[in-house]
Amino acid sequence: MALHLHNTLSRNVEPFEPLDPNGPVGMYCCGPTVHDYAHIGNFRTFVFADLVRRYLEFRGHTVNHVMNITDVEDKIIRRVREQNTTLTEYTTKYQDAFLADLKVLNCTEAHHVPKATDHIPEMIDLIGKLMERGIAYQADDGSVYFSIENYRGCGCTYGRLVNLNFDEMRQGERVSDDEYEKESLADFALWKARVPEDGEVFWPSPWGEGRPGWHIECSAMSMKLLGNTFDLHLGGEDLAFPHH
Repeated sequence: MALHLHNTLSRNVEPFEPLDPNGPVGMYCCGPTVHDYAHIGNFRTFVFADLVRRYLEFRGHTVNHVMNITDVEDKIIRRVREQNTTLTEYTTKYQDAFLADLKVLNCTEAHHVPKATDHIPEMIDLIGKLMERGIAYQADDGSVYFSIENYRGCGCTYGRLVNLNFDEMRQGERVSDDEYEKESLADFALWKARVPEDGEVFWPSPWGEGRPGWHIECSAMSMKLLGNTFDLHLGGEDLAFPHH
């Protein structure tokens, strides 16, 4: 029996067909943001990913399974500052706890578990390519933003996974927070210029010291490990916008 999955793009349940019938199935599952201990609702995503992978392998497919670790973003930096610790010390505690919980749940370990902080060069490179195409720009605050207007001007469709009302979008509006609702539709940050609240969490870049925005992180890591296109992108329903 073929595997049937709900396709968020088409909004239909469809039979799964790999992009390459003779190649491995590329599967990317958006992993945890290690700002706290994960709860049972978080693990629903990863148990589901485990079931999908096991069934595909049962059916004879080779699966290349990637699950990232988000170890730099707004909430993490705020808590690092509040607890007067380092980024590595803070995130390692919750990353180790998460991976231990996965074992308790008998979830198969992903083939690749990349951490965002280990792939900053790839993120910088991807942002640079978007700027070359005119889809990203550096604002007066030093941060680099994704231009929704220019992206749509290239003939591309933005926000296909959710119903966005572009009539409510005000040209030139920007949002720097990693998480926001679709009612706050605006250009979002790809690279955040360093501010005093960031403490020692920053990296050098062609646009000055700063850190990546959350939404560029998974793009860079998935492209490095699975290529520009892959078969399955899994994650929590709440990530459909703006993250996916």
